[in-house]
Amino acid sequence: MKPAVFVLAAVLGVAAVAGPALAADDSRVKDATRQVEDGAKEIGKGQVGEGVKETAKGVGETVVEGAKYSGEKLKEAGRAAEPEARSAWNYTRDGAIAFGRSVRDFFASLFPR
Repeated sequence: MKPAVFVLAAVLGVAAVAGPALAADDSRVKDATRQVEDGAKEIGKGQVGEGVKETAKGVGETVVEGAKYSGEKLKEAGRAAEPEARSAWNYTRDGAIAFGRSVRDFFASLFPR
C-alpha cells in the first residue's frame, strides 16, 4: 500500500510542476515525465528501490525544466513591459511643448488677469 501512495504523490507532484512547463520545451518535459512514469511502473512491478530512484530523478528534472520555463516567461514579460523606443523627434517635440508652456506661464504670471 505504501508504494501506491508514494507513486500517487509523485505523479500528483509532477503534474503540478509540469503543467505550466509543458509549453516551454515539450521534449525535455516529456522526457522527465516519462522518467517518472517509468519509475512508477517499476514500483508497480515490485522493484521499489529502483522505481523510487527513477521517480525522484524524474521529479527533479521536471522541477528544473519548470524553473527554466518560468525564467523564460519572466524575461518575455519584462521585454513586453519595456516602454516603446522614442525617436529624437519625440523628445524634441515634447521639449518644445514644455518650453512653450513655461514661456506662456511666465508671461501669465507677469500680467495676471
